[in-house]
Amino acid sequence: MRLEQCLPLLGLLLCAVGTTAQLDEELEEEFLVEISGTTVTVTCPVDEDEDIQWELSGKTQDTKSRKFTIKDHDSSPANLSCSFGNTKHQLYLNAKVCATCEELDALIVAGIITADLLITLGVLILVYYFSKGRKGRASSAGDSRPRGPKMQRPPPVPNPDYEPIRKGQREVYAGLAPRAI
Repeated sequence: MRLEQCLPLLGLLLCAVGTTAQLDEELEEEFLVEISGTTVTVTCPVDEDEDIQWELSGKTQDTKSRKFTIKDHDSSPANLSCSFGNTKHQLYLNAKVCATCEELDALIVAGIITADLLITLGVLILVYYFSKGRKGRASSAGDSRPRGPKMQRPPPVPNPDYEPIRKGQREVYAGLAPRAI
C-alpha cells in the first residue's frame, strides 16, 4: 500500500484510540480531599448521597453521607474506603495537617514576592544615588595615602641576605674591588 492511502487509515485509528483513552479516564473517578487545620473532609466518588458505608483503617464508621469528616486528624497514614452497594472505592490517606498553619492562596504569595522585589529595587536605587556623589572624595576614615595616578610604589622589602654595608665594615669588602687587567 502506498503512503497516501495509509494516512487516512492511520488518522482514523489514532482518533479511535484517543476516544477510548478518554472514556477510560472518565470512568476513573477520584476522591475529593479537603484539608483545613486539623480537619480532613473526604468526598466519595459515587453518585448517590445516602447509604454509603465508610471504613477507616478497617473500622466501619457511622457516617452514611457522601462526605466523611475526620476531626483532629493526627497526620498518620490511613486506609479509607467508601462503598455503595457492590462498588467499593479505596483511598490511602497520607494528609499532613497542622493546627497553627495559615492557608495562602496564589494571589497573596504573588503579592508578597512582588512587594519584596519592589523593596529590593528601591533600596538598590537609593544606594546608587547616594553613592554616586561620593566618587573622588577623600574618605573620612583619616586615610592620608595618596590615591590614583599620583600613588608611588613603596620601597621593596629588605632581604636579610643582602644587607647594606655599614660604616666600619668597609675593610671586609675592600678586597673585592674590580682588578685592572
